[in-house]
Amino acid sequence: MNRRIIQLFLGLALYGISLGVMVRANLGLDPWDVFHQGLSNRTGISLGMMVNLIGALVLLLWIPIRQRPGIGTIANVFLIGTFADISLWIMPPVHSLPLAVAMMAGGVILNGIATGAYIGAGLGPGPRDGLMTGLVKRTGGSVGVIRTGIEVTVLAAGWLLGGTVGVGTVLYAVAIGPIVHRTLPWFTIAERSPEPLSPCGEPCLETR
Repeated sequence: MNRRIIQLFLGLALYGISLGVMVRANLGLDPWDVFHQGLSNRTGISLGMMVNLIGALVLLLWIPIRQRPGIGTIANVFLIGTFADISLWIMPPVHSLPLAVAMMAGGVILNGIATGAYIGAGLGPGPRDGLMTGLVKRTGGSVGVIRTGIEVTVLAAGWLLGGTVGVGTVLYAVAIGPIVHRTLPWFTIAERSPEPLSPCGEPCLETR
């Protein structure tokens, strides 16, 4: 369990940092973060705090679709936005296009690694992923259709609110799936199977 918790927290922290890196690159964000950024721009609430607030509101939508949060779900609500704000406070704006491109690419790669780490910990999905999987279970729809519908909706809303949509948005959409597919097996922690029992009902001891 200790490894799971450590991996979960590191994954969420790195996810928040990757968001800050992509924001500073200013070449486009993933759909949910376009939405978060648009709301942040309109309300004056920091981007990280908006990420946390929307995560908490999305978590409330789990109630009617009967999804149950895990430790990872709750940690997701509090940590990603917090580390995004910390990274934005530390990193200055970027004015060099080559540096911005490098940061965008690095941010997407770091985001994929972080996603593999926190999902691999097996302590519960993030609020937004849980909303998608919950809707799939309740409606019987396909994962592709429901995920695309959610992400197109939040992307359009975020763009109308002033969130940054650009080449980075396309890069994220194309690259994040393959990166997570490659990194998730590295971080997935297998469930421990119970020790076999001896005829007397006690765990069997290995003999040589």
